[in-house]
Amino acid sequence: MGKNKYDVKRGHFKNIEGDKLKELMEEKFGEIEEDGDKLIVDDEGAISHLEVWTEGRTGLWVDLKMNDDVENEVASKTISLWNEFLEEATGFTAKKRRERAKKKAKEK
Repeated sequence: MGKNKYDVKRGHFKNIEGDKLKELMEEKFGEIEEDGDKLIVDDEGAISHLEVWTEGRTGLWVDLKMNDDVENEVASKTISLWNEFLEEATGFTAKKRRERAKKKAKEK
């Protein structure tokens, strides 16, 4: 999937500021490593490597690499967990994130 920036819903940043983003990631993915301002997860379900960090109060940056060599059930659970994480971190549902991404692509 690579590096992507996700918008954070207006007024929602308070839910991920400070240690709250780390706590959310630990809740969803287990043990988290920290490298400066980046939070890192390795080898969790179908995720081979994940880095997450914030940019200002509007953006959530994600660098995600998936492992294609997992069973369908593991992949499905990981995708569901990933979507739950993004919704709680950004305040936008998967549908709303998709709509916003399409709109931004048309603007370019």
